[in-house]
Amino acid sequence: MSATQPAHDAPATHVAHARRIACDGGEGALGHPRVWLTIPHDTGWVECPYCDARYVLDANAAHDDH
Repeated sequence: MSATQPAHDAPATHVAHARRIACDGGEGALGHPRVWLTIPHDTGWVECPYCDARYVLDANAAHDDH
């Protein structure tokens, strides 16, 4: 590994179509426990505390108050 190569892959970024989403790491048994996340109105995105995947709310998503 050199100084120009990261030690690990960058976390994934997903486009969400609702403010409330679930993340389980997406790798079956190699993933993590399912957690429910809510995308805040002020940021428009949320990161999973387990795998650091980022969920960005689609600009065309329905505006719900959940």
